[in-house]
Amino acid sequence: MRLLPAVVAVFLAVGVAYYVYVPMPDGIKEPWKLMLADAGFRTIMQVTSLKNRLGLDYYINPLLPYAEGFVGMVSRLLSSESGGGAVPGVKVSDVTFAGIPVRVYEPPAGGEGHLRRGVMYFHGGGWAFGSAKMYDRITRMISDELNAVVVSVDYRLYPEVLFPVPYLECLAAAKHFLTREVLAKYAIDPERVAVSGDSAGGNLAAAVAQEISTDDDASVKFSVQALIYPVLQALDFNTPSYLQNKDVPVLYRPLMVQFWLQYLGIDLSLMPQFLANNHSSLEQSLITPELRSRVDWTSLLPPKHRKNYEPLVVGKGLRGLVKERPGLLDVRAAPLLAGPEVLAKCPRAYVITCEYDVLKDDGLMYARRLQDAGVAVTNDHYEDGFHGCFGLIKWPNDFDVGRRAVRGYFNWLHNNL
Repeated sequence: MRLLPAVVAVFLAVGVAYYVYVPMPDGIKEPWKLMLADAGFRTIMQVTSLKNRLGLDYYINPLLPYAEGFVGMVSRLLSSESGGGAVPGVKVSDVTFAGIPVRVYEPPAGGEGHLRRGVMYFHGGGWAFGSAKMYDRITRMISDELNAVVVSVDYRLYPEVLFPVPYLECLAAAKHFLTREVLAKYAIDPERVAVSGDSAGGNLAAAVAQEISTDDDASVKFSVQALIYPVLQALDFNTPSYLQNKDVPVLYRPLMVQFWLQYLGIDLSLMPQFLANNHSSLEQSLITPELRSRVDWTSLLPPKHRKNYEPLVVGKGLRGLVKERPGLLDVRAAPLLAGPEVLAKCPRAYVITCEYDVLKDDGLMYARRLQDAGVAVTNDHYEDGFHGCFGLIKWPNDFDVGRRAVRGYFNWLHNNL
């Protein structure tokens, strides 16, 4: 019987190691740190999925902070509230813009008549999780580093709402923020206002930037857009980066497809069809040759990123799906599908892409299409980067590539906003 605790401990250790271990590409530095972060992320996803399926909010919500804390989960690493890392001098207020909850970060006043930068930030999370509070650390840092008033938007998420609600809430908050009355209230220079976001938040930032840019009634528009590994299209899940990084943490290829299906209200049982590109088959007459050209990675990506992959164009499959789910072609959901006349009006852009990220090609194609439309674009590509690395700068999940990505983001906004 004395051996029983030791045997149990060994089995537990083996079980934890099996759960945590994921094969990593050689180019990712500090792989065990990423494995631990990924284990925490998967725990959050599984607990949240169980809560949504069984309606166990009352029982499971109290457990989420512990799941988030497991192996230094991203949310607690980004949140200064969980670690006492508040940035001195930054004032934080929870208010509403046009009825949408937002968290406002104000740096110390710079004296009477001194105008500051403004940044509207949309958090990531696959339109299914995340919050302004979760991103508290990085948004505080943006406010402090740039001497900017930062507005972090708490748009509603799946399963409470589907597309286009998150987009419409972000747009409403942005329009409110850009009114001269609000900018004057926070002493923000109307010529120095940015929109930014990561992952699904980068999707929302790009879509909102397009809408504001083409709105003739908007007297103040965003000066720049800063997109951090944005997700921008749902027609091709067989781009080189989707295939190369299908098993790389933390954003696995099936998980990104799942996020899209949830966002657009499509039955999850169709995931195998989407993974095979059957949803964008040539039978889908609404997907015109012009639309296909806007996501044609064979012409939009340089050879370095095309590598030796071949495009997957399916002849027959899921006829009529696009008509039933028009969100697949809606530029408010898929900004990469916007026409050149829309892109030409967009503000200067900064796009972060990472080599080990299924969304790499989305960002690279968008940067290319913006450039082709005459927009000034800076693309910082991190050869050792992975999805989610931005902001991972706090021990124990502090990554050198995360620190470099954050510093590059700050430097570009310093020089362009």
